Amino acid sequence: MLFSCALKLKGQTTASGIYTSGSSLNAISTAVPFLNIAPDARSSALGDAGVALEQDANATYWNPAKMAFIKPSTQFSLSYSPWLRRVTPNANLAYLSFSQQLDERNTLGLSLRYFNLGTADLFDNEQNSTGIFRPYELSLDAALARKFGDNFSIALSLRYVYSSLTSGLLVQGQQNKPGTGIATDVSLFYKKPTQQFGKDAIFALGLNISNIGTKISYSDAGQKYFLPTNLRFGATNTWYLDQYSLLRLSLDLNKLLVPTAPVRDSEGNILKGKDDNRSVVAGIFGSFNDAPNGFKEEMQEISFATGIEYWYNNQFALRTGYFYENPNKGNRKYITLGGGFKYNKMMIDFSYLLANQQQSPLANTLRFSLGYAFGESKN
Repeated sequence: MLFSCALKLKGQTTASGIYTSGSSLNAISTAVPFLNIAPDARSSALGDAGVALEQDANATYWNPAKMAFIKPSTQFSLSYSPWLRRVTPNANLAYLSFSQQLDERNTLGLSLRYFNLGTADLFDNEQNSTGIFRPYELSLDAALARKFGDNFSIALSLRYVYSSLTSGLLVQGQQNKPGTGIATDVSLFYKKPTQQFGKDAIFALGLNISNIGTKISYSDAGQKYFLPTNLRFGATNTWYLDQYSLLRLSLDLNKLLVPTAPVRDSEGNILKGKDDNRSVVAGIFGSFNDAPNGFKEEMQEISFATGIEYWYNNQFALRTGYFYENPNKGNRKYITLGGGFKYNKMMIDFSYLLANQQQSPLANTLRFSLGYAFGESKN
């Protein structure tokens, strides 16, 4: 893959003109967009909805506060996805997560994300080949969730981000280097057993503000870029249809909490919107009212993810979902399908993404997850 950030260090795009997250170039630009790629097969099959979904080991990504309610007490999950295969044959995303209950109230979560961006051919000024470079990015997470009562929990996460996109190239007279950053997540989770339509049910709400952290730069004196700080809010309703079957419906709303670029003239003067050269805190709070076209454009920056999950006998799962991102803000739109099988302590999940073959670089994306759970729950 050829990355424009190797030339301009602005965002991460492929040679075909899309961000590595799969969004088109009219999306809001940030560094390391891989941090907002859904890593596991279960939520991916639900249209990328998961902030209020029933807790599992992948809660370290979707909503670490859910970990406070995990059962059994120890859970592992390993996920893998070939990525953007219509653009490059070598890119992939791997995700390893672990959750461990410490006591009745506290749970520790650890995770590793590794994004392999394929290969890039390197050339000197005379167009002579100088070898092959393999760009990659990774993040290491640690999270602590604490339960308050039987229905509510909060969590804090700490994240280290490493982004190696070039091989020490000289860009605009400056020596390039890997970008690094530190970020944190703040998350909440609430669930309430209830009765609906004469059936036992559970209603859950989740909130996760992720990737609040330092800007990233790829040279000592170069421009600094925002992390993809993201607000995710959602709800899940679970109906126990009978002693064998249950049905879940999930809905997530997402909004990037980073500045929207203003409209500028040929000399760089701002014609509409606000200056996007701000601090991280100012960028977060200003992201709600800085769109050049006002409230209408602010609403376009919200993406929607919804999914339905059916379980039979707590062993077989069928899933489907839909994800929508406004055409003016990335244009990701797709249907997802998937399933799962649980046997004793092991869980196997897969998902498949359906999208327009000609327009979407994410078409036919597959994800696979393998989970293992053991131990006695302290809840």
